[in-house]
Amino acid sequence: MSEPLTLYKLMILYMLKQVKFPLAGAQISEFFLDKEYTTYFTLQQALSELNESHLVKMETTRNSSRYEITREGEETLSFFGKKISPAIIEDIDVYLKENKVRLRDEVGLVSDYYKSTNQDYVVRCAIREGKSQLLEISISVPDKEQAEHMCSRWNEESQILYSLIMQHLMKD
Repeated sequence: MSEPLTLYKLMILYMLKQVKFPLAGAQISEFFLDKEYTTYFTLQQALSELNESHLVKMETTRNSSRYEITREGEETLSFFGKKISPAIIEDIDVYLKENKVRLRDEVGLVSDYYKSTNQDYVVRCAIREGKSQLLEISISVPDKEQAEHMCSRWNEESQILYSLIMQHLMKD
């Protein structure tokens, strides 16, 4: 295993350990590419190897992958985390501090769809906070276009819908 790839893996584990929610692959890429630590393809190789070795858990929805550190990943980081230089740790910490709210909000809303056995489409939308699921709804629609439209609207409408549902369910 090449030394830089090992460092990238440790950096990813460190990032995931510092946040209390999964990070999207695009969010991890944003940090590595903006800071010019490595190329996109090398980063994807590191993420893939972390996933294959069960140091991270990957969840894929429609067009995005989310990663979170596993117990094994935390143990690995505790053994080898000292190999990350203080300057890199500072870069990661600053990035996470400056972007934490945006990063959390981006991964907190999930929408996806699939074709059901009845040949209609089921749209699944969720709101997560950290590792907790606050709301999940599944809605059956007749065609793919409606399913895609609902998924794209979820980011804009989820807070209003959540608030409305809570108000109605909490009424006396």
